[in-house]
Amino acid sequence: MTDITIYHNPQCGTSRNTLAMIRNSGVEPRVIDYLKSPPDRATLQALIAATGQPVIEVVRRKEAAFTELGLDAPGTTDEQLIDAMLAHPILINRPLVVTPLGTRLCRPSERVLDILPAPQQGAFTKEDGQTVVNAQGQRVD
Repeated sequence: MTDITIYHNPQCGTSRNTLAMIRNSGVEPRVIDYLKSPPDRATLQALIAATGQPVIEVVRRKEAAFTELGLDAPGTTDEQLIDAMLAHPILINRPLVVTPLGTRLCRPSERVLDILPAPQQGAFTKEDGQTVVNAQGQRVD
């Protein structure tokens, strides 16, 4: 049983990198493919609140649906944004990670290092070739 959960999109490089860093700490997280199993309203609201970020920061604004649905219009409410994310889970920004040390939207992926209870067990290089953890398991800035 793990105490780390990642809301994951396997098509997203940032999400894949984040998952790999969690695993590099020696933990197999609970992986939720949120496009196939989206959170319900209460869970989504709790996740957003736990990040400490405004709702708009957890919306994937680069998705075409964001503008197609008029979510970029002035005066769009948090409830409208949440309704849109529930109806179109692709609008949920990813990856969201929950650990005993906090909940984060891990963009960039190395933000997950701030909330992992266990240290990295070795070097880690992101898919784009950027080294974020050295051979001693220490973060590279």
